Amino acid sequence: AQLRYSVPEDREPGSSVGDLAKDLGLEVRSLAARNLRLVSEGGQWHFQVNLAAGVLLLDSRLDREALCGQSPTCSLHLQLVMENPLQLHRIEVDVLDVNDNAPQFPKLEVVLEITEVANPGTRLPLEVAEDPDMGSNSISTYELSPSEHFALSINVRGDGVKMPEIVLEKALDREKVAVHHLTLTALDGGNPVKSGTAKVTIHVLDANDNPPVCNPPISKVHLEENVPVGTLVTKLNVTDLDEGPNGDVEYSFKTSNNAPGKFTNLFSLDPRTGEIRTKGPLDYEESSAYEIAVRARDKGSPAMEGHCHLRVELIDINDNSPEIVLTSLSSPVQEDATPGTVIALIGVKDSDSGDNGQVHLQIAKELPFKLVSSFKEHFSLVTDGPLDREKASGYNITVRAVDSGSPQRAMQKTFYLQIADVNDNAPNFSSPFDTAHVQENSLPGTSVFSVSASDPDEGSNAKLSYSILHNGMQDIPISTYFRIDQDNGTIYTVRALDYEQDKVFQVPVEVKDAGSPALSSTAVVHVFVLDENDNAPTIVYPSVPKGSAFHQTIPALAEPGYLVTKIVAVDADSGHNAWLSYQLQETAEALPFQVERRSGEIRVAQAFRESEDPHRLVVEVRDNGTPSLSASVVIVISLEENSVQDFAKSLDLPKSSPKDTNLTLYLIISLVSISLVSCVMFAVVAVRCL
Repeated sequence: AQLRYSVPEDREPGSSVGDLAKDLGLEVRSLAARNLRLVSEGGQWHFQVNLAAGVLLLDSRLDREALCGQSPTCSLHLQLVMENPLQLHRIEVDVLDVNDNAPQFPKLEVVLEITEVANPGTRLPLEVAEDPDMGSNSISTYELSPSEHFALSINVRGDGVKMPEIVLEKALDREKVAVHHLTLTALDGGNPVKSGTAKVTIHVLDANDNPPVCNPPISKVHLEENVPVGTLVTKLNVTDLDEGPNGDVEYSFKTSNNAPGKFTNLFSLDPRTGEIRTKGPLDYEESSAYEIAVRARDKGSPAMEGHCHLRVELIDINDNSPEIVLTSLSSPVQEDATPGTVIALIGVKDSDSGDNGQVHLQIAKELPFKLVSSFKEHFSLVTDGPLDREKASGYNITVRAVDSGSPQRAMQKTFYLQIADVNDNAPNFSSPFDTAHVQENSLPGTSVFSVSASDPDEGSNAKLSYSILHNGMQDIPISTYFRIDQDNGTIYTVRALDYEQDKVFQVPVEVKDAGSPALSSTAVVHVFVLDENDNAPTIVYPSVPKGSAFHQTIPALAEPGYLVTKIVAVDADSGHNAWLSYQLQETAEALPFQVERRSGEIRVAQAFRESEDPHRLVVEVRDNGTPSLSASVVIVISLEENSVQDFAKSLDLPKSSPKDTNLTLYLIISLVSISLVSCVMFAVVAVRCL
């Protein structure tokens, strides 16, 4: 917004200038919370804000003439900054002129000379009075004390300045009156009227009766600023109808009330030729025009003079580069800032005028920002698209200011904008499914597997913690079997695992960041328990108490190959650990029996001798694990004549052959393979269901 107030220059400090809260439509109680403050563009503080009342107060007495000089308008520009959200308001305070200065002549006594042969209508220019006030408070008119021979004439110069002149109305007679004493009074237009006076003394001279005449008396010249020193501005055209010394003219500057003596530092005048040249650098931004008064004086006795007025108007060239002022910058900015969020307030200045002072701001098109014109020479940098800290954690923003001059002048300013992270990315596992293996009977605390997740956010938003979820697929909570290190994601066993009880576990792992709100993701680790040879074979048949023996009777005439009995054993382990082999313990004497290594069948190996006593056999069953475990049974075989055979005769039973043994081995391998394939299929189906 832009506010405009006015205040007279004689207003006392502490006076109210304007009601900011009302004019901005704000609650007074919100001003302090939004850190309302003033920023002066000129660097001079004349105002203050009363946050309790919401009004703009005058902080010090204003002097319009000291602040703005002879400028027709006097405005002070303020910037009002508020936060939450960041806003910039511009205040323009017009300082109103009051009639606090009386007119004053450069000299309190003015001495003029006029020849007695001067014709009625002869004009004697007077120096104008000075009044720092402006407008109606400036000089309004001049008055001259009554005189029989002289009257006052007021002419208006090209810049509006009133020029008093004394006009001869009646011929002079030096012998009667040689000196005339007059009083010139300058009156301003204020209320009440203020005035200033000067004493005018006119000496009537004899002889030289033709003054130099400037043609034209008022002229105008256009000149580019920054021309080289010594450039010819103009040559005055002055004529004097007299001859000899009375027509020989010398030139000199006559100071002006606008800038007393100032132009004499910038221009030089040749007293013989009347050429005016530049003496110093001319700057349009310092002054756009100069009023030069030249006195042309002859060498007569008495000397006569004429007056030339030259107005030099400078043409602006594009000699000033734009200036960029970063008024405010909100850095860092949240990456979830909505489009249109104000990032920075930027002001531009260019001391040139016209097109040379028209400035355009530009930033790179690929940036997610844009410039919005707030009001003249002030811009807001706002977001123009989504921000993503994970793609760009900050931006080097280069603002380029280009004017419309020819050739163009440019300036650029670069500042860094940091993007603050928000928790907009969930942690991500390297794989949603992982497989791990652990040996059964491993000690509690054994490391099973380490899951790994990453989070592109930063700080607490990227601080990850791991936990195990209860999936409800096991009767006992999964946390009773496994635990996880919440910092590094390593899974450990809580207790020893038993392959014979549980062969595979599905461990759902959740990773969660420390953002607000927290984001998470899950992965499943399939933990396969590897079998260990921790179960010894168990003899199912014959079943005898520990420490006892199994008694078996066979015919004394049993032939080799006769099936005595069959040992049946099982092993709770699996795979190689469950492959069983049967053998007879070695004795001092050879036994007439043999046991099939794979089937456990005990058969007669050779014919019995009549003198042989009952035979005591120790059959050992051993698995294929490492280390191997075994079990044994004691069988006592007695020979009996004409006993009833419990088993088929050797002629009726097929003898064991290597082919039968290999077939049994193949069957065992097939069963193990089918079991493994079934487990894998079950796991795949379970994963897909999840």
